[in-house]
Amino acid sequence: MAHRILIIDDEEDIRQVAAMSLETVAGWDVMMATSGANGIARAAVERPDAILLDVMMPGMDGPTTFQELQKNPETAGIPVVLLTAKVQAADKKRFSDLGVAGVLFKPFDPMTLAGQIAEAVGWKD
Repeated sequence: MAHRILIIDDEEDIRQVAAMSLETVAGWDVMMATSGANGIARAAVERPDAILLDVMMPGMDGPTTFQELQKNPETAGIPVVLLTAKVQAADKKRFSDLGVAGVLFKPFDPMTLAGQIAEAVGWKD
């Protein structure tokens, strides 16, 4: 059975490259959302196996979106992997302190993205 993943990112090109990568390389089912609020709503309805969440978005940023997901019993158990261009040590610590499953960095390699997500969330297939 294919994993189902929700990509929440405000940048269309990032969403498209990540989706194509995850569908083609790993055979996963991919859903997309363009904002934190839209992603929270989709996650509650779709119940994906994992969420790839951009850190820097207008309106509700990734960490705030993650905190909102944690407040809802419907979405609190979904592992979240942050995707960010911020690679400073202080940022890494702040993100890991949130309790996310993992943090991946932009630019990402489309050929290894699925493996990095799978490793972060503990999928063994």
